[in-house]
Amino acid sequence: MYKTINDCHIYYEVLGEGQAETIFFIHGAPGLGDCRNDMKAFSSLSSDYQLVFLDMRGSGRSADVPPYTHAQWTADIEQLRRELGLGKIHILGGSYGGYLALEYAIRYPDSVKSVLLRDTAANNKSNDDSIDRALKADLDGLEEEKLRRLFAGTVESNEELKETFFKIQPLYTVKYDEAKVREKIDSIYYHYETHNYAFNQNKISFDITEDIKNIKVPVLITVGIHDWITPVTSSDLLAQNIPNNTYVKFEHSGHSPHLEENAAYLEHMKKFLNQVEERSTVPAAGTDQ
Repeated sequence: MYKTINDCHIYYEVLGEGQAETIFFIHGAPGLGDCRNDMKAFSSLSSDYQLVFLDMRGSGRSADVPPYTHAQWTADIEQLRRELGLGKIHILGGSYGGYLALEYAIRYPDSVKSVLLRDTAANNKSNDDSIDRALKADLDGLEEEKLRRLFAGTVESNEELKETFFKIQPLYTVKYDEAKVREKIDSIYYHYETHNYAFNQNKISFDITEDIKNIKVPVLITVGIHDWITPVTSSDLLAQNIPNNTYVKFEHSGHSPHLEENAAYLEHMKKFLNQVEERSTVPAAGTDQ
């Protein structure tokens, strides 16, 4: 379904009961990502939670209406929360979506009950190392110039974005299935201008390492140990700087443990959310039972 949020036509879906605790899911890869992978991974949670999935402005089925800034994207999340009449939410962000989940918690602390992070970072310092890892992998048909344009945010067309993104797919998962990857690549809604803005404007100055020290709510940090683009060291830094965190590493995953080890991922997620609920219902010291 669609809703006009801050003058932009935003695609979103809601699963589960309105009375339940609500989880927002924020996809990664602006201009490439959308909410479908999160729906595939997490829809089974709708028996216990209300789930809100959305395509961020400039991505997926949502309209191409700039600006594509972190301030605008987080404002869109907040406005959708308000229009749905919700109180505090749990927010899960994967990869670039983790940047936005963290910034949402920083910008709108009164709207957040917990934050869940998947393979993300507090800064852009792994960028050059990711390029080096991709080049050393000697992937079939990958052109260094186009790879560097992808990371620099200077892609020249949707066709180029699709081509280069396909070439680096073997890096993302522990087990590579080319037929499934080709099907996924063909199904993507490509928005190269959104991608470019995210990489040549937002990412170059992105560093919230100091800001995350002030996040008060519980945070779940998860990462696949074989992740090439947001490596374990990035999650280590999150764990060192976020005060109230639970940190889980997935031994048999790359960038997508929520899909690669789905059952185990959901178990850790449910355990974390149950603990958040238990803490929130414990009476403060000195209050009447």
